[in-house]
Amino acid sequence: MPDVIAAAASPSLPSRARQFYALTKPRVVQLIVFCALIGMLLAVPGLPDWRRLVTATIGIWLVAAAAAALNCLLERRVDARMSRTAWRPTARGDLSAGQALVFSTLLCAIGCVVLYLAVNALTMWLTLATLVGYALVYTVVLKPLTPQNIVIGGASGAMPPVLGWVAMRGEIGPEAVLMWLIIFLWTPPHFWSLALYRVDDYRRAGIPMLPVTHGAESTRRHVFGYTLALFASTLLPVATGMSGPIYLVAALVLGCTFTERSWRLLRFYSDDLARRTFRFSIVYLALLFLALLIDHYARAGG
Repeated sequence: MPDVIAAAASPSLPSRARQFYALTKPRVVQLIVFCALIGMLLAVPGLPDWRRLVTATIGIWLVAAAAAALNCLLERRVDARMSRTAWRPTARGDLSAGQALVFSTLLCAIGCVVLYLAVNALTMWLTLATLVGYALVYTVVLKPLTPQNIVIGGASGAMPPVLGWVAMRGEIGPEAVLMWLIIFLWTPPHFWSLALYRVDDYRRAGIPMLPVTHGAESTRRHVFGYTLALFASTLLPVATGMSGPIYLVAALVLGCTFTERSWRLLRFYSDDLARRTFRFSIVYLALLFLALLIDHYARAGG
């Protein structure tokens, strides 16, 4: 059926452009670039080199978009069986595997050239390694193999602030590692909240997500446990002197709110609560990193 639809339709250029743009998972990539940008701004005491910041942002966006497109290509058959992802152009057959591969390759190549020539080689190699870790190791190996896929694969997903830091400093500092740790511990409660109310999708697609293999109650316990670990990790920037009181207040308020939500998810589960917890987790991460940035400039100004 998708082949018939694709053959019968003749998308206009804007329509085709929208299909390629959809492959880049814009909302996911926006959060990636935002965290990378925070890493860049935190890496320098005052105002950054804006030319380097802009080129690094463009390069990281291009490679992240390439990873998203490659993920859509590799998971097109799985996506077609899931209501959450069946709309993707590769799952619908609107874009062929060849078109998606060429698009992803071009984005990756251009992004790597930008990073290598205008930023530094280490940023390029780390960004490329992140693509391999997400699009190949996580998607091809881990996701269909183990219910801990999102935990192990989270090592790649937590890299954006490290990439931003390295783009400005040319090396990995302890502050970048702390930001990596926060996102690494944030990923399981974020994604498992989604998996809880999308469990039928994953079961139908044959993906061994934790709610499928271990049940909802075990998954909710995992969500709560990782939320506590995340809360503790968000206090490390203050303990190490990386951040001050502005960030501390934000981390405490956001951490208590996320912990309370995950506790209610554990004790009083509903799909609506899981959905709202998932959505809050995105806001949580954005506000937490924004607080890091505000605190950074407040202390620099003081």
